[in-house]
Amino acid sequence: MSDPEPTFEEARDELERIVHRLEDGSTSLDEALELWERGERLHALCRAKLDQAESRVAELLERMGHAPAAPAAPPDRPDAG
Repeated sequence: MSDPEPTFEEARDELERIVHRLEDGSTSLDEALELWERGERLHALCRAKLDQAESRVAELLERMGHAPAAPAAPPDRPDAG
C-alpha cells in the first residue's frame, strides 16, 4: 500500500528541506541524485495543486460574475539572456 499523497504544504516543506540538504553539500552523489528525483516529483505535485487551485478560483470568480484575471507572467530569470 502506498503512502497518501502529501498536502501542498507538506510537499512544499519537504521540497524546502531537500533544497537545503542539496545546498549544504553534505550528501553523497547517490543520495543527492535520489533527493533531486524526489524534489522533481514534489515540484510537479505542488505545481499541479497550484494549477487546480487557480482553476477553482477562476471558477468561483466566474460564478460571482467577475472575469478571471489573466495569469501572472513568470518572474524574469536572472540567468536568461
